[in-house]
Order: sequence, then C-alpha cells, then structure tokens
Amino acid sequence: MQETTPRSLRPYIGIFGRRNVGKSSLINALTDQEVAIVADVPGTTTDPVFKSIELLPFGPVVIVDTAGLDDVGFLGELRKQKSLEILHRCDVALLVWDDGTDFTLERELLQILEENQVITIGVHNKIDRGNTLRAPFDLPVFPTSTVTKSGIRELKAAIVEILQKTYKERPLVRDLLHPGDLVVLVVPIDLGAPKGRLILPQVQTIRDILDAEATALIVKERELVESLQKLLAPPQLVITDSQVFHKVAGAVPENIFLTSFSILFARYKGDLATFVQGVKAIHDLKPSDRVLIAEACSHHPLPDDIGRIKIPRWLQQRLGFELQFEVVAGPHLPRDLSPYRLIIHCGGCMINQKEMIYRLRRAQEAKVPMTNYGILIAYLQGILLRVLQVFPEAKMLEEVMVPTNVYQRVGGKWFL
Repeated sequence: MQETTPRSLRPYIGIFGRRNVGKSSLINALTDQEVAIVADVPGTTTDPVFKSIELLPFGPVVIVDTAGLDDVGFLGELRKQKSLEILHRCDVALLVWDDGTDFTLERELLQILEENQVITIGVHNKIDRGNTLRAPFDLPVFPTSTVTKSGIRELKAAIVEILQKTYKERPLVRDLLHPGDLVVLVVPIDLGAPKGRLILPQVQTIRDILDAEATALIVKERELVESLQKLLAPPQLVITDSQVFHKVAGAVPENIFLTSFSILFARYKGDLATFVQGVKAIHDLKPSDRVLIAEACSHHPLPDDIGRIKIPRWLQQRLGFELQFEVVAGPHLPRDLSPYRLIIHCGGCMINQKEMIYRLRRAQEAKVPMTNYGILIAYLQGILLRVLQVFPEAKMLEEVMVPTNVYQRVGGKWFL
C-alpha cells in the first residue's frame, strides 16, 4: 500500500518554519528514516523533500520538508516561493520554531495557513537545549526533541487524530452505483496509451467501481457496439475517454448514463459546477485571445496531443477564428493569470484536491473562467447535458448552462 497509493490520493502534511529550526530532523524523526539531509548550516534544505509513508492507524500520507521561510538572497527567495507553493497542497501544517524566534515570521505564516484553510499544529523543537517559549497565538503546541525523540510519538498521534476527524476523500464514481451494477469503461489504445498498462484515471476508476461492489467491463471504442449487444441487460453507466466522445455517444443508447474520466475527475478533484460555468466563456472569446491549457503532469507531447493539438483545433474550428494558446505543464500555474480569457484544465489526476481547489480559487480571483478537458469537448460536441445526467447535482448543473437561445437541441443533441 505504501508504494502503490499515488501521492495525489494521500493527504499532505507540510513542515514549515525558519532555517535551522530542525525541520529536516523532524521529518526524519516522523518517518523514522534518513529522508532529509541534516546539518547545522542554515539553508541546507533547498527544494521540498517528499516522503510517502503509512501513518498508522490512519493510512498513507505524504510528509513534505520545506526550505526555511527566512531564506535570503535571490536563490533564497526562489526557495521560499517553492515552500509557499507546497502550502497550497497541504491538509495539515506543522509550524516549527525553537527558542531563538520572536514569532514575527510565524505570525505571518499562520495567517497564510488560515487563509488557505490548512489545519496547523505548532511544534516547539529542540527542547533538549533549554526551556520552551510560549507561543503568542492560539494553537495546539507540541514540545519536541529530535535528539531524544521526546514528543514525537505525541505529535504523530495528534496528526492522526486530526486526519481521522477532518480528512474525507471524495468518491470518484462509487456514489453513483449500487452493488451489482455493471459499468462499461471505454479505453482507447492509441499513441497516448502507455505500453503494458492503463493510465492512472482508468486504474483509479476501476478500483472505485470494485469498492462499490459493482462490475467493470473494459473495452476499446472499436469493440463497444459489439460488447453492448452481447450484454443480457444494459449497463448502469458508460465511462469513456473524452477524446472519443463522438464515437461513444453515437453507440450508447440515450437511456444509458454516459460520462468521461475527465468529467469524473472534475467533480472528484475540483468543483463540477464551476467547471461547467467556465465553459460558457467560449462565447465571449475574440480573435487572438489568450487561452491557457493547464496540464497537471509533465509528459512528452504526442503528434495529436489532446491538450496541445486536438482541443485548440476543435475550439478554433467551432469559433471560426484563431486564438493564442499557451501550455503550462507540471505542478505550477503562471503567477499572473489575468492576461488569459479562459483556462482549460486537464482532469488533474496527478495533483490532490487541495491543489485543484487552490487553482480554481486563483482563477476566480483573477476573474478568469476555468473549465475542464472533458467538459469542453462534450460541450463542443453537443452532449454536455447528457453526460452530466448521471450526477445527483445534474439539475443544478443545467441551471448554469447557457440560455436555450444560444444552446439548442437538434436531432437529440445540444449544439451551440
């Protein structure tokens, strides 16, 4: 379990504080491993250090050691920014200090943590060197020593208790199913499919279906019609890769629920209503407007890449004019989002829920609409209302769609 649970499914515990207060020693003590380099030289930790562990009796977590937030100079500023970016992924933060602090920086950091709704535990480290200072803010504080291991067990127990009370993983698909239901998964095997394995969203969806005591049938799009004909009873749901929506929608009868992996992840990681609302922004786009394609992972672009080639092509064909597309890949969005008129985000399988919600909040603060790959593709192909019907919030989602004088039903489908 420790090595197989993806980081994107684990709660994050971040360790924050000044340089040389013992943050790296603390992650070593919490994991009982030599995870981070420890030295008396301030600024030893430069990049965040991630460690996936089993924090029993809770389960799998990621503990992150960060650079000191009082770092100096040009490189120091870059290290501080990386530490603050980690903060937005965290479910729990350990704010660490020793007897040498005046709490000025700690107050500022605590305010940022509160604004981002990160549960915070105070850690007064190095108590083996002298008396402990009383923190000037209302925070549970654990005196610790990574030398004598004093307080480490109590700190672990406190983290576990907080996670057990507050961390609730959203269901991916199991809340849409009943025991015994059949779900058909349409998985194209093309250039984008990794050789010898399925991609993470497909694997996670299969596991969630099994957790619902339901059955998963996996087919390629070319075998879908034949597979459906062989079934004695129709499936409860068909889930497809968004890239083949047009083929699958034509093959699946309208009395069978249909959606995509990307749309499931829009709901699982972010806020489905916000993504649906965001797709309406394509009506406001003008020639040469800047559109950001946001990929949460880094991958080698393919000749017909979904985010870099297909979505820009489909969107410009529908609008009838050219746009300026920019792609950002990996864990960071551009610092300034205001120049963009629309953000189109991938499913986000490689980032956790906290990070996706943070990205949505940043877009809202910059007043830039954000939508999702699957939602945009379904919208352009006139099937968005159909692929939302499986969700309990479908009626509410219909209310945020564009007016019917813009979005019209033609031949069983909804078109712009």
